[in-house]
Amino acid sequence: MRLAIFILTLVFALTTQAKPITAKSFLVTDNKGSVILEKNADRTQSIASITKLMTAIIVLNANQDLTEELRLDFKKANVYHTRLPRTLKTLSRGELLDLAIVKSDNFAAYTLCANYPGGVDRCIAEMNHQALESGMYSTHFTDPTGLDESNMSNARDLVKLVLVASRHPEITNASGKPLVSIQVKKKWWDFRNTNSLVRKNSENVIVSKTGYINASGGCVVMLLDTDLGQRAIVLLGSKNTRTRIPELEQISMTVIGQDLDLN
Repeated sequence: MRLAIFILTLVFALTTQAKPITAKSFLVTDNKGSVILEKNADRTQSIASITKLMTAIIVLNANQDLTEELRLDFKKANVYHTRLPRTLKTLSRGELLDLAIVKSDNFAAYTLCANYPGGVDRCIAEMNHQALESGMYSTHFTDPTGLDESNMSNARDLVKLVLVASRHPEITNASGKPLVSIQVKKKWWDFRNTNSLVRKNSENVIVSKTGYINASGGCVVMLLDTDLGQRAIVLLGSKNTRTRIPELEQISMTVIGQDLDLN
C-alpha cells in the first residue's frame, strides 16, 4: 500500500520500539474532521509558527498580486530573524509566501502582513476574523509570525486551519517543496524546509508547517494523502524541535495499526 510504503520510508531510521510521546496534545482526523486518534485535543496553548498558515491564508484571500515586488525593511529583521542577505532590496509576494511556509521565515511572514491592505493591525484582525469564520473558537492571534507566545490555539482548531489551508494551491505547492532558492545577483541562496519529512519524501504531503518557541514546544501540522484517504495530523507541545518529527512519525504509524505509548 502507498501509505505503508510512505510511512516505512519516514520511520526507517527509528528503533522498532516506540518511545514515549512528549507532546502535550495531538489529533488525527480524516479530511472531514472525523477523529481517528487524539490526546488532549482541546488543550489550548501557544502554537508558534503554525501561525504562518493563517498569515498565508489571509494574504491569499485578499487576492494580492503574488508577482508584486515588495520592499524589504531590514530594520525589522532585528525582531524578525531572517537569513536573507541584506543586499536584497525586494522579493515578490509569492517568494515571501514560500519562505514563510517552507523555511518558516519570520521576516517573510511579517513583510507579507505589513503589505496587507491596512497594514499589520488589519492583517491580524483578519486572521482572527478568519479563525472565527472557520469555527476556530479557541484560537487567537496577536502577531503574524508566531514569535508572540500569546498566539493560542488547540489541536482541534488547528485541524480546521489545515483543512482551510489545503484549499489554497499556493500553500499546498509550498508545503511540498524540500527547499526554496532565491537568486541574489549571481549567487543562489537555498532555504531548506523545516519539516525533515518533506525533505525525505514530499509525494504524499498536501499541507505541512512546523513551529517552535519556548512557550509552545515543538509543533507540527500535516495533511497527508494516503490510500485510506486524507489524514490531518496535529502535534503540539513536543519537548523540542528534535522530538516533534519522530513523535509525529510514531503517531502516523499508529494510524496504520502500530502501537503507541500515550503516557
